[in-house]
Amino acid sequence: MPKMKTNKSASKRFRVTRKGKVMYVHSGLRHNLEHKSAKLKRSSARPAEMAEVDRPEILRLLGRR
Repeated sequence: MPKMKTNKSASKRFRVTRKGKVMYVHSGLRHNLEHKSAKLKRSSARPAEMAEVDRPEILRLLGRR
């Protein structure tokens, strides 16, 4: 049986922690920052944990399951 290929776009967007959480970076911080509130920019600057219901699909794309 052939090896399972990692989805390259998913590997650039998500990372898996040691405990198995899927982390991602918020979108919307590339341009037009002068129109966005400081609160929005601060909260978007930190990585966030992906929802529990989306975790199995992302792990499948990353070749973890």
